Amino acid sequence: MTDFLLELRCEEIPARMQLKASEDLARLFADELAKAGLKPAAIDSFVTPRRLALIARDLPLETAAVSEEFKGPRTSAPAQALEGFLRKTGLSEDQLEDRDGVWFAVVNKPGRATAGVLTEAVPAIVRAFPWPKSMRWGAASQTTESLRWVRPLKGIVAILGDTLVDIEIEGIRSGYATLGHRFHHPGEITIGGAHDYADKLRACHVIVSHQERQAIIASKAAEAAAALGYSVIEDKGLVAENAGLTEWPVPLLGDFDPAFLEVPPEVIQLTLRINQKYFVLCDAEGKLAPAFICTANIDAKDGGAAIIAGNRKVLAARLSDARFFWEQDKKTKLEDQAKKLSRITFHEKLGTVADKVERVAKLARWLVEEGVVQGADPDLTEQAARLAKADLVTEMVGEFPELQGLMGGYYAREEGLDPQVADAIRDHYKPIGQGDDVPTAPVTVAVSLADKLDTISGFFLIGGKPTGSKDPFALRRAALGVIAIVLANGLRSSTYQLFNASVARPSVSVDMAAVVAADDFNDFLIDRLKVQQRDAGVRYDFIDAVVYMGGDDDVGGERDLVRLLARVHALQSFVATDDGVNLLAGYKRAANILKKEAPELAQTRHPGLEPGSSLTDGVQGRGDAGGYDPEPAEAALLAALDAAEPQAAEAVIDERFEDAMAALASLRAPIDAFFEEVTVNDSDPAKRAGRLALLERVRTAVHGVADFSKISG
Repeated sequence: MTDFLLELRCEEIPARMQLKASEDLARLFADELAKAGLKPAAIDSFVTPRRLALIARDLPLETAAVSEEFKGPRTSAPAQALEGFLRKTGLSEDQLEDRDGVWFAVVNKPGRATAGVLTEAVPAIVRAFPWPKSMRWGAASQTTESLRWVRPLKGIVAILGDTLVDIEIEGIRSGYATLGHRFHHPGEITIGGAHDYADKLRACHVIVSHQERQAIIASKAAEAAAALGYSVIEDKGLVAENAGLTEWPVPLLGDFDPAFLEVPPEVIQLTLRINQKYFVLCDAEGKLAPAFICTANIDAKDGGAAIIAGNRKVLAARLSDARFFWEQDKKTKLEDQAKKLSRITFHEKLGTVADKVERVAKLARWLVEEGVVQGADPDLTEQAARLAKADLVTEMVGEFPELQGLMGGYYAREEGLDPQVADAIRDHYKPIGQGDDVPTAPVTVAVSLADKLDTISGFFLIGGKPTGSKDPFALRRAALGVIAIVLANGLRSSTYQLFNASVARPSVSVDMAAVVAADDFNDFLIDRLKVQQRDAGVRYDFIDAVVYMGGDDDVGGERDLVRLLARVHALQSFVATDDGVNLLAGYKRAANILKKEAPELAQTRHPGLEPGSSLTDGVQGRGDAGGYDPEPAEAALLAALDAAEPQAAEAVIDERFEDAMAALASLRAPIDAFFEEVTVNDSDPAKRAGRLALLERVRTAVHGVADFSKISG
């Protein structure tokens, strides 16, 4: 057994692609070797800005001989089928085996040298590599058959044990030589094999492990900040990015003029992080510190003084621009900024951003006045909605689009607007993603909900609902935001009511398509609810059991999301009990019998078995023609239904769903006894009809709480 080293050296790989590329190299390498029956004990992968590498541990020098068996056509099949099978296997007809009229081929593959496998595997990996973006270069780039790589490929190291594996790709031949650090050791390094690869490169100022570079950056940055009493604001993504930009990372601490701190802290953070890739620092009180940490790629002779000075100068220019934007934007009121929104098209079929603002303002006010959102002042709500998008035309948001909403909140405070309005402008995009804060302030809730509802309903009206994996308008994210706001704040309204309110004030024409869009909108929200609740351990079939039970809003099913989820939680808890399991089994048995023997009862309840009726009413009056004497189990089940149905119905109306489930639980024993003691499909037509009607009443009683037919298991 021996180790194999592979290094693919090229010009700078973008930092964002490196970790995925390292994983892809290990995966593709393992897949290629598996085709030859080889499986390394482990694969260690490495990546730096200028190289992708891996070490495959404990590979044999030769592959084992393998025997594969292939099933072919029947011996009576046409000659063409046999010829195709022979081509596939590479055998002749006399080498096939006839087993009960079917041709079988046994193909024996002798072992081969591992080096030969690698010679074929590596070029195949390189040519099939899934870079997000790649390029061709040089004279060969004139043909589409030439190699594509993320950046021009410069060198290949391929060593099995201490033996060079001969590999050639587009004129680049493998060798023992690689390059060290661009500045500290620009000359060639001779690698002996996997055993000395990392150590020799380290001696030449290259740390091949991305994870080790990340650890160095995080620890050294923390040490540098602590020396001045500061701490680094955690940013794992920035640590990984800096590790992808350096082969020999050296964190350096610099400072900037404290006067820049008068600019909102988020602006400074974005300037440092996005524009400069610097780490942001804070003081002991958690306030932004007038300092930064940059990551150099060299051990500077002056300790990094010149590097810090250069970065300080660049940062000062950036922060000066930010301060200029801040001062200029404050000179114009948000109300005047909002007038410019008519110049921005929201969507060609949905009008301008100003049109959207008009819709959102009216919808937000409606949510408050109708009591869907309680505790908010209607005037403040409408004002916040009308100003929420105004910062889109400011200089600061033009420079930093990530700050939309946030900067509007700052400008509103500077202007002296009501804090509720400022907060609503700042937070109306929330929640943006999973884990984001959900608004709870009433004015913010109304504006945020109205904004998302308008976006979803508008695009549904014009046929822009998501399909498959495509969601160009981020409607799924908006729907999850709607659900989060509704549930977190206990907002009571049906999904149809919310949709109808959204389209009642459009700046686009509404026709019969709105009817279809309303159903699509409802189904869309329910699908997103299933996704959201799956992580909370709620099964989708329990949601279906409540959503599609019928009876609410004249469209069937539960559409109040707060009430729906309360019912679902009660149902899921109930079905986990013995009573729930047995009642579910009894229900399904009854439903199966009805489906087979009396499908018409699914639409019509028996008049003699309404709540409060008795066995002497209608179906089986004693002494009446066609009547019959009931079995005790029938009487017991009817009595249980008479007691349970009104209890369950009243509990549902009062939203005491656990009590509704408890009422259903009382049916378990009578149903079990009924199936044990009574023959439903009796030869007496009167008995058969009465018993089927009784089972239909069981089903109807259960459906008053949830549709158990939707529950799997």
